[in-house]
Amino acid sequence: MKLRPFLAIAYTLALFFGQLPFTTIAQTKPDARDEMLRKMDAQAEHYGRLSRQIWEWAEVGYKEKQSAELLKTELRKAGFQIQENVGEMPTAFTATFGSGKPVIGIMGEYDALPGLSQEDVAEKKARVAGAPGHGCGHNLFGVASAFAAIAVKDYLTEKKLPGTIRFYGTPAEEGGGGKIYMARAGVFNDCDSVLVWHPGDNNGASLGTSLANITAKFKFYGKAAHAAAAPDKGRSALDAVMLMSHAVDLLREHVPQETRIHYVVTNGGSAPNIVPDFSEVYIYARHPSMPILDGIWSRIVKCAEAGALGTETRMEMEFVNSVYNLLPNDALTTLIDKNMRRVGGMKYTAEEKAFAEKIRQTLPLENALPLGSQEQVQPIDSGLGIGSTDVADVSWIVPTAQFSAATWVPGAPAHSWQSTACSGMSIGRKGMLIAAQTLALSAIDLMTDPKQIEAARASFNQRRAGYEYKSRVPATQKPPLNYRDKS
Repeated sequence: MKLRPFLAIAYTLALFFGQLPFTTIAQTKPDARDEMLRKMDAQAEHYGRLSRQIWEWAEVGYKEKQSAELLKTELRKAGFQIQENVGEMPTAFTATFGSGKPVIGIMGEYDALPGLSQEDVAEKKARVAGAPGHGCGHNLFGVASAFAAIAVKDYLTEKKLPGTIRFYGTPAEEGGGGKIYMARAGVFNDCDSVLVWHPGDNNGASLGTSLANITAKFKFYGKAAHAAAAPDKGRSALDAVMLMSHAVDLLREHVPQETRIHYVVTNGGSAPNIVPDFSEVYIYARHPSMPILDGIWSRIVKCAEAGALGTETRMEMEFVNSVYNLLPNDALTTLIDKNMRRVGGMKYTAEEKAFAEKIRQTLPLENALPLGSQEQVQPIDSGLGIGSTDVADVSWIVPTAQFSAATWVPGAPAHSWQSTACSGMSIGRKGMLIAAQTLALSAIDLMTDPKQIEAARASFNQRRAGYEYKSRVPATQKPPLNYRDKS
């Protein structure tokens, strides 16, 4: 048998020391998955450049035209078939390769957050004052997921394996609910399992859930008048917003402790000397249970009605979005944990360590993991997440699991200038590679081992038993494509 020189030497030494039976010579051949990981290492710089480009564009929800096009171009070049304008959303798409079962999905996001523009430096410094920024790392999220899908496609092609790998390009996760409208369009119906990750400050799979939420803009219409000469002729829409907001603040004392309610006034009037005839408040409410949240939301609506009644104004509610709490999947989470441990964590260079130390000087670190924790994979987490995501709605439709990769300095919170800075530099790109490789390994396991698909479905059925999923987004509502616009 002819072996490459280094394998021949290893084999000879193993025989000499009695560690390798002659019958296992085939085991000395390179593992195909290790070879895939090496290829991904070699391609990491290319995909890192793509993530940096999306980071620089920093497009908000439903406006991610350039970011979506970049990902579609990359997937199309790799041989994927693209379905565009999914769910009547111009920046939503799917990219599919292969045919038949199983169908494994990998989700990617690419929307930025308003007002978080930041240079990739360890001090607060906006690239463009007031502009959006990738404070949730979705520039890394979308690219890593596309990278993984392409790596799986290459593996299937090389091994001549059956099955379908599908990338889901999902817009407007940050409050716009893009996945809900994609699910309504039926693009997840034939999927056997869905894998997803998220940028974070640690490496680890999660069995935790998230907060369900309901969001809306409350618009108040009053009567304009001169605020000094004829205040009695006016009816202040701003007073209605303030009265509603005060009522909501009082309500906080009388809701379950896991509840979160937060809001911004998006329009407070045009000038102080004019009684405002229009004003608007944009409000979020969250709770781990959707049925409990329904009751809390009905009380918030009553606060709005009270604001209008007390000020003799008219109120309209513009429903924006609602997402469920995440449904964990035990089997998929165990699979992801196994593969993340195979990939491992990452080491910082001297320059990255100096950057990280400077970032950490700007953070409260009481409950933060220590510097160096990014080199390890954390135990599976099973706690309650503090955020909300439209990934959760998909998790009630098809077996889904999520994990985090250490794209940010340990202790850096999401939606901050610190996480935005990390998402645009080498620390973010290193974490992105960990995510892409974990996704690729997990997808290949699912595509080559039917028992993994069966276990994921069994976990899904067990967790979902006794609960019915029904989106709170009205069936007649179209995607809120302009929800980021100021009123």
